[in-house]
Amino acid sequence: MTSSAQSPQCADPIGVFDSGVGGLSVLRALRAELPHENFVYLADSGHAPYGERDDTHMIERSRAITRHLSAQYGIKALVMACNTATAAAIHVLRQEHPSLPIVGVEPALKPALAHSQTRRIGVMATRGTLGSAKFRTLLESLNSQADFVCQPCDGLADAIEREDANKTIALCAHYISAIGQFGTKNGQVDTLVLGCTHYPFARQHLLALLGPDIALLDNGEPVARQTRRILRTLAPPDAPGHCTLLSTGDCSTLQRAARHWLGLDGPVESIRGV
Repeated sequence: MTSSAQSPQCADPIGVFDSGVGGLSVLRALRAELPHENFVYLADSGHAPYGERDDTHMIERSRAITRHLSAQYGIKALVMACNTATAAAIHVLRQEHPSLPIVGVEPALKPALAHSQTRRIGVMATRGTLGSAKFRTLLESLNSQADFVCQPCDGLADAIEREDANKTIALCAHYISAIGQFGTKNGQVDTLVLGCTHYPFARQHLLALLGPDIALLDNGEPVARQTRRILRTLAPPDAPGHCTLLSTGDCSTLQRAARHWLGLDGPVESIRGV
């Protein structure tokens, strides 16, 4: 186990990975829920985007990352902070690593169903997530209870990753328009599910387009609570946890995003051959 993954209390870290900076929205929730835990976050930006790749690519990358985080950092749990990777690969990872607690993410359809009054719910997600068998099964189990309008958002995660505000705003406006009419009256969409971990970082743009009456739901907090529930051991509450940042691509993108969204000023380690 490398020393960079350790805080002074030497607690084994929790591994978190995504195709890029989007999973930082989940890491933010995890650190709020588990402030004394150590984390190692891997942005697989050298092999992104995930949302428009096939299942074979997702499984290959998820396997490689899990092996690396287990071998080099001795992680005690793994959070797949990517809807697309979860849908494609979580069942494979759980079979291959039966002793490692693994938490995945999925679009927050059930919380949206509990929240919506009009029973018309918008879902923004990547094409890979919406086309997955896992998502289709979830959707079919709830379809009789509400009308879900599912919108693939090609390019949006990449625009957020690249910090291209103009393109992000334009794509948000385009996809919101494609979903239909938003509002609190019958037949209108009153709840929007952010089905990609990148999308919470466009929340302010979406709110500006939709107004305060529309609920925006993501899965960061539920994932953090589930991670706490499945951990076999908790770090001792004697010091704040440490966070190690890794990237298979451009380190500066992750460094800027981690500083902006999480207040993390530490270096990002470039890793190759993973």
